[in-house]
Amino acid sequence: MRKIALPSEGIETLYGAHDVNLRYIETLLHVQIRTQGSELTVRGKRDGEQRAQRLFDQLGALLSEGYALANGDVQTAAQLVAGNSDLDLRDYFVKDGQRQGTRRRVNPKSVNQRTYLDAIERFDIVFGVGPAGTGKTYLAMAQAVNYLIAKKVSRIILARPAVEAGEKLGFLPGDLQEKVNPYLRPLYDALFDMMDAEKAGRLIERGVIELAPIAFMRGRTLNDAFVILDEAQNTTSEQMKMFLTRLGFGSKAVVTGDITQIDLPSMRMSGLVEALHVVAGVEGIGFVRFDDTDVVRHKLVQQIVRAYESFTAAGSPKDA
Repeated sequence: MRKIALPSEGIETLYGAHDVNLRYIETLLHVQIRTQGSELTVRGKRDGEQRAQRLFDQLGALLSEGYALANGDVQTAAQLVAGNSDLDLRDYFVKDGQRQGTRRRVNPKSVNQRTYLDAIERFDIVFGVGPAGTGKTYLAMAQAVNYLIAKKVSRIILARPAVEAGEKLGFLPGDLQEKVNPYLRPLYDALFDMMDAEKAGRLIERGVIELAPIAFMRGRTLNDAFVILDEAQNTTSEQMKMFLTRLGFGSKAVVTGDITQIDLPSMRMSGLVEALHVVAGVEGIGFVRFDDTDVVRHKLVQQIVRAYESFTAAGSPKDA
């Protein structure tokens, strides 16, 4: 049994509505938690008690230092400590928050997300590969906005393959902008989550933020820019080579994709899959691979990702 004293300031957020955060921690660490004001009593196996102590000690220190816990921070912290009791939560909640320039505070919610943000700081080209919902695009967008606001770059360029699932732009109604907008919508959504829509709109009009199909990159040299290539698994070999050779001075490029969701015709090699092999030994390029434990969407998404991985590993019925 362990008794843990916590600062009274912010205790309601730490406990959660109807103690939902404490119940979550009990399930995650296999312990029982009882409260008396701002003091906790934790019972369970030694390892569970130790992790709970480490978790609440660090959360209490963050509260004492004036850090305002946001909705979901406590459960994120619990997941992090459950995976590694030796990590320092300040690396996840304070390190980026001190220089956060986005509209919404963005903190890494897993070890791989922390590694991803560090890689973007360290390398000029970073590949973030993994399943849906792991924060690949969202975190890259947050870093891009931070870099722009801090004047580390003079513009942001967001690109995506414009053709998916075998569809051709020519068969879509409308002018060119109307044709490509549906493909770029997820990038718009992430951008407007980071930055006031009116401000983002002005920056797009001025060309400071550019959203375009990857085909628009051909023939350009991208200097002093933060470039994000999203859904890169649907690039062709030629498109990926073209994109990677566009990078100019003072620029960063982040390439994101999920190699389990390739929509190219079966006879076409994915540019992302090929690039992961071709440039694997190139010094100065960072690679971060996400998995189902990094999924930060609805809790069912993580289970769905695992279910599909198991289904694929076992072979689909038509392959049996």
